[in-house]
Amino acid sequence: MSDVILYDYWRSSASYRVRIALNLAGIAYEAVTVDLVKGEQVSPEHLARNPQGLVPVLEIDGLRLTQSLAILDYLDQTRHLDLLPRAPAERALAQALAHAIAVDLHPVCNLKVARHASGLCTGSAAVPAAQPVNMPADWMRHFIRPGLVAFNALLEEYPVAPYCTGDHPGLADLCLIPQLYNARRWGANFDDLPRLMMIEATCAENPAFAMAHPDAVHTVDPPQT
Repeated sequence: MSDVILYDYWRSSASYRVRIALNLAGIAYEAVTVDLVKGEQVSPEHLARNPQGLVPVLEIDGLRLTQSLAILDYLDQTRHLDLLPRAPAERALAQALAHAIAVDLHPVCNLKVARHASGLCTGSAAVPAAQPVNMPADWMRHFIRPGLVAFNALLEEYPVAPYCTGDHPGLADLCLIPQLYNARRWGANFDDLPRLMMIEATCAENPAFAMAHPDAVHTVDPPQT
């Protein structure tokens, strides 16, 4: 058993970004699935790990860490990943770029949020019968596409490079790539944003990103007999 345990779910964006960081750091870890579809995040066992009932939870260095951005900051500082510049002004700009995804876009596109919104809209007079919605897909596309367009505009502060802010992966890349996965999953088009397409292709060639991809870590459940 590894000394490092990651409690995650394969499609969780927050878990995805932590998997990338662990791979970049070369940290071997044991992955323990918390199945969000089955509701395991609110089991007594998981609530004892994280009272918020969220993933990821990372056990490392004798610590139990929650909140993906806090985990990334810890790994960055202790494993010297250089995810952010050291100069205060440059650091603030790079953090703002990452937070545009992780703090603003990701929470509203959480599937739990979208499903709750779907439930509120069902049968509501606010949704006329002549204008049916396909929730949560319509919800996701409504927010993801504008969020990516805005992120792309923020990238104009930086010279074109293989990654968002330079020649090596940064915090913005770790936040962006899981969101691009979600965009493709929900049909939010970004083919007209060539810089995002280029960054996505660059990251796909990086083993740390490739090994963290949901398709790489998900074990297909055996058919029921």
